[in-house]
Amino acid sequence: MSSGRFPHRTVRALTVSGCAGLLALTAACGAGHPAAKQAAAAAPAGVALAADARGTHDTPGPNPYQYLPHVPSFDVDSTTVKNGRPLPAAQLSGLFGAPGGKDVSPELSWSGFPKATKSFVVTMYDPQAPTGSGFWHWVVADIPAGTTSLPLNAGAPNSTALPAGALELGGDAGMHRYVGGAPPKGSGKHYYYITVTALDVPKSGVGADASGAFLGFTIAGHTIARATIICPTELK
Repeated sequence: MSSGRFPHRTVRALTVSGCAGLLALTAACGAGHPAAKQAAAAAPAGVALAADARGTHDTPGPNPYQYLPHVPSFDVDSTTVKNGRPLPAAQLSGLFGAPGGKDVSPELSWSGFPKATKSFVVTMYDPQAPTGSGFWHWVVADIPAGTTSLPLNAGAPNSTALPAGALELGGDAGMHRYVGGAPPKGSGKHYYYITVTALDVPKSGVGADASGAFLGFTIAGHTIARATIICPTELK
């Protein structure tokens, strides 16, 4: 490219490939090129284009909530996991062979959600899992609105620590429990999204055999707020 304008083929590529096209353009032109700057400015909210000293590019995406309707956030905290920090060993998956993994779900607490909240959903999702569709590690629906915390290891098999009425789905492992993170060695960072979603209905309407994706589809129109802790984790 000899100018800062987008050739027709580039515009078409960006239209077709979205964020991937932006990344490819930035990699091809260099972050300082006028076309790359225009691409970065046009990137959807939540998509970061950043170059390291070697000129390679990395993003903390894909953000699984980026293309859903925007909703307010609220406060979610944990004594177990911290936003921007890797999952501790106990929250990794021994079931999937992660070193030190114990498949212990994190302690979570939340506040500041809308007064109209009638139930919550708690999930952990890995969008970078090598499946083509990510991986749901933990899915709990129908948490009553009066519940504002889950204790450590609430996601144990046949747990009695979940509130009455809560529905623990099987996740992508098919197990009705918390399954810890297990990023394949050499696959880079996986950004685990631990999310509390506030709904305006007391029940999600799904059964225990529903997938995390189907639950997400079902509650999309009832989501009124969302709070997330993101844990970038890599096994080398």
